[in-house]
Amino acid sequence: MAYSIELADRVRERLSEIPDLEIKEKKMFSGLAFLVNDKMCINISHDQLMCRYDPDLEEEVSERTGFLPMIMKGKQLKGYCYVEPVGFQKQADFEYWIKICLDYNAVAKTSKEK
Repeated sequence: MAYSIELADRVRERLSEIPDLEIKEKKMFSGLAFLVNDKMCINISHDQLMCRYDPDLEEEVSERTGFLPMIMKGKQLKGYCYVEPVGFQKQADFEYWIKICLDYNAVAKTSKEK
């Protein structure tokens, strides 16, 4: 699985700064997923972030620099996207993506293990 170790370290470090989060790492989606409180929150895929956020933010999020829709089986998955490096190079932009993922994680349902 190819993913950016540097980006994974950046996400890992940022998440570790937030109190009361249970963080697990799991290899999935050809990258590394960060599960927060047993829910998929943010992933590293190659050199991109893969974000899970409130689908109601789709219009706002899609206008951000670096946004790429997540397409599965020919359909766009609302509430999920990829973000190219240009979209999170600046610390403020990186913080934006982390925040919307954590905000949604607080209300997202836990997926059932198969």
